[in-house]
Amino acid sequence: MAPNFKKMKAFSSHQRGMAPPGYIDTTIEETNDQDLEAGSFLTENQRNNTVEQGNSGDNPYLDEYRALIRYVDTYRDPNAEVGEEDFSQQDQKRPWWAFWQGGKAGYAKASLSDFETPSDWLNTDIRDGLSSMEVERRRKFCGWNELSTEKENMLLKFIGFFRGPVLYVMEVAVIIALGMQDWLDAGIIIGILLLNAVVGWYQEKQAADVVASLKGDIAMKAHVIRDGRETEIKARELVPGDIIIIEEGHVVAGDARLICEYDNPQGQAQYKAELSAQDVTSPRREKFEEGDGDDEGTPHVGHAIVAIDQSAITGESLAVEKYMTDTVYYTTGCKRGKAFGVVTAGAQASFVGKTASLVQGAKDSGHFKAIMDSIGTTLLVLVVFWILVAWIGGFYRNLHIVFPEESSNNLLTYALILLIIGVPVGLPVVTTTTLAVGAAYLAKEKAIVQKLTAIESLAGVDILCSDKTGTLTANQLSVREPFVMEGVDINWMMAVAALASSHNIKALDPIDKITILTLQRYPKAKEMISEGWKTEKFTPFDPVSKRITAVCTHQGVRYTCAKGAPKAVLALTNCSEEQSTLFKVKATELARRGFRSLAVAVQEEDGPWEMLGMISLFDPPRSDTAQTIAEAQALGLSVKMLTGDAIAIAKETCRMLALGTKVYNSDKLLHSDMAGTAIHDLCERADGFAEVFPEHKYQVVEMLQQRGHLTAMTGDGVNDAPSLKKSDCGIAVEGATEAAQAAADIVFLAPGLSTIVSAIKISRQIFQRMKAYIQYRIALCLHLEIYLVTSMIIINETIRADLIVFLALFADLATIAVAYDTAHYEKRPVEWQLPKIWIISVVLGALLAVGTWVLRGTLWLTDGGVIQEYGSIQEIIFLQVSLTENWLIFVTRGFETTPSWQLVSAIFGVDILASLFAGFGWFSDGLGEASSPASFSSKLSENGATDILTIVVVWIYSIACVIVIAIVYQMMTRMQSLNDLGRKKRSAQDTMMENILTHLSKVALEHERDEKGDRFYIAQKQVVEEEE
Repeated sequence: MAPNFKKMKAFSSHQRGMAPPGYIDTTIEETNDQDLEAGSFLTENQRNNTVEQGNSGDNPYLDEYRALIRYVDTYRDPNAEVGEEDFSQQDQKRPWWAFWQGGKAGYAKASLSDFETPSDWLNTDIRDGLSSMEVERRRKFCGWNELSTEKENMLLKFIGFFRGPVLYVMEVAVIIALGMQDWLDAGIIIGILLLNAVVGWYQEKQAADVVASLKGDIAMKAHVIRDGRETEIKARELVPGDIIIIEEGHVVAGDARLICEYDNPQGQAQYKAELSAQDVTSPRREKFEEGDGDDEGTPHVGHAIVAIDQSAITGESLAVEKYMTDTVYYTTGCKRGKAFGVVTAGAQASFVGKTASLVQGAKDSGHFKAIMDSIGTTLLVLVVFWILVAWIGGFYRNLHIVFPEESSNNLLTYALILLIIGVPVGLPVVTTTTLAVGAAYLAKEKAIVQKLTAIESLAGVDILCSDKTGTLTANQLSVREPFVMEGVDINWMMAVAALASSHNIKALDPIDKITILTLQRYPKAKEMISEGWKTEKFTPFDPVSKRITAVCTHQGVRYTCAKGAPKAVLALTNCSEEQSTLFKVKATELARRGFRSLAVAVQEEDGPWEMLGMISLFDPPRSDTAQTIAEAQALGLSVKMLTGDAIAIAKETCRMLALGTKVYNSDKLLHSDMAGTAIHDLCERADGFAEVFPEHKYQVVEMLQQRGHLTAMTGDGVNDAPSLKKSDCGIAVEGATEAAQAAADIVFLAPGLSTIVSAIKISRQIFQRMKAYIQYRIALCLHLEIYLVTSMIIINETIRADLIVFLALFADLATIAVAYDTAHYEKRPVEWQLPKIWIISVVLGALLAVGTWVLRGTLWLTDGGVIQEYGSIQEIIFLQVSLTENWLIFVTRGFETTPSWQLVSAIFGVDILASLFAGFGWFSDGLGEASSPASFSSKLSENGATDILTIVVVWIYSIACVIVIAIVYQMMTRMQSLNDLGRKKRSAQDTMMENILTHLSKVALEHERDEKGDRFYIAQKQVVEEEE
């Protein structure tokens, strides 16, 4: 057996905040002691360095050739590679006036994902690191180390609030008013447009600031060498060339190349030699290898420096060992070891960043925008129709287009009035504001909304595909029902299990952590290991032996402790056939119940191995998960569990959660002989799937969407990004990688299913606010269109354009507060149901018009009708329209909850303002123009003012009108046929298309090459069945 060597350090332990150790003086002795790790990488480093140093000074041309090689390494062709100087100035020109494109005049701003790190940036010394000045210089080229979404231009965002079908109509109204020299109306309309734009822009910015501050609280950290000192910084401050320290429990903050072990800073010399041997002169020339690298490529030197968990990228469940010059990837986690690395690429230029940029590239206008455009276009068509009807009526009365200028009875004024009241200018802004304020509410629930329209999607979700670990369960293993062999003390078994565990309490493996913490329940076991034990050698778990072994000594006696897979540990022992059978039966029973079993055995000196028993582990469901699932089902939400665990564990978890036990192996989705329709039925009816990989998640989402379901999908890894993007609402769960967060619509910062269900409730409340406002606003448009057009045709009268403008202004002022209303949420997934919305809105608008006509009819009476002492027809109609329209929002919002004080205050304030208009006769033009037939009451005021008693009567009459409308509204909403009108059929089935697509997915294109050339064949995919 090859001798081992003992490492001896001649320096004190490295303290945080001090420079890393500058040298290592070691004495190599041949000894019988063994290292904790097999082999001595330090010895190999020293031997190689000695050989290298032996060559120095012998060759007079060596420095010359070294300089030549450095020139070759650092030379950059300005026409071929992006470097420091040319990265900020690409050849792509931009016009001088296109200032919003970023970059300098004449040059387009380059994408940070295209930045290639110059090779000389990677020559940083691990003792000194980068200086602060150098960091700032490099950041100018490579930007911040974060996966940031594209920043919006605030000016363009503000201008966006003036664009859209609805707003274009109002802008046409401004042009008409200016053409008629109606400066007051033009100014007020412009003011309304500006008000809506400012409010919408500010609310969105405020919500975005809340989300940004929340994101800042969870920023990733990195340990780096800067200015010769070890320090902790935010990961976003890293730049290529930074020296980072990678150790157990840390997340890698950027693509980095491993240099050497942390305890061997002199290993950088060998690292450079190894790098030269591999001819890796640029980070772009490295290749991502998913294999272990033992059989192909450059042979590794020494043993692995660190073990990296790449499951978020490759799906591999086991940690991958990394050697000197290997690349570790951004957002992967270090499971073992401690080493220096040099950052080769920032977040956006990293492997993960490029993956995230692919799924971010697709622009989706969203279903919400399509709905808003549909409503706006329909209202626009209605406005054109009513203008046409009003003009035809005007032709019969011989009305002119513009003249008389002071009169409201001309065709252009009719068009202006109908444009103002027929198209709700506040519709886009109020709905956007409601979404933005809703996003701030969700942020308080630890849910970051990255796309406002995702709120609407979440409100309509009817199937939630949820991860098991960390979402349905606590992601905290617990020891359940230990099994002890006959004659074995359970305390001794637990003590041996703790000995066969990693003792690095700074970064414990979950299984080792729970094994050690279980000693709290076994005080005697804790006493057994408290004194006199010394670990001589520790061999961590590996997939070949499937066990952990530790060689420990106690009072001069050597014990070899083993913990691992039951079959692997049983093979070590010489159990009797009876004991072996009992052990296997118990292991099988625990596996069927979904428990993860660990066998424990011990060997004293060179004696036989003794089997002690088994520890059963289980990730228990969260205490609130079962109740949350029941609550979700009451909301019309179907929860499907998707887990990478074995099917037995999945079924046991489902059983404990009362989720249903129709759990299937995920291979049935991709590698099944069933017909397409049968596979879709299986996916739709299943309660969950086990042994799931990312491609299975994507398949589940696709099949459910083909059946007409709105699906939410949870995920946490880079490889979950496609399914998160594919789903109607992608949810990045707590602890998700930045790539998953970038692909998701909503990012959750709190664990558990209850957070998601709470977010669904809030999103449905937000949806209810938007739907209430849209019904209200459509009814307002139809109210005035019906009343004004009929009054124009029948009595040749209209409300003055000045007052019409204020009616539009008051409607928007009052209802912007609807975003803060205390809305209720529906007990089933919501949909827009546009036919239902239009029917209800038409009925409400017609009732409002009837109420206004009844009031107008009383004003023909000789005693003045509703007028008590004196009053103005224009002001009384203006007040009644304003009051009934403002109060209509209380009807459309429903009566399940009490209105918020913000909404009540806003509407009451506008009502008082409208009453002041009526009381003082503002903008009424005195008696105004006579109708046909004219009103001859002596109580009509010449200055347009209205007495207080008349105003009170109008208030009472308006309240009565709203009560009647509320009763009709309640009757309509209780009609089941109307409630289901416009709802899409979910679980829709297209047998032929499903079968065709399934058969196509099983077809492969095969390629053959012979002496006749290349041939291509269509064949069926070959499925390799894995042994269970």
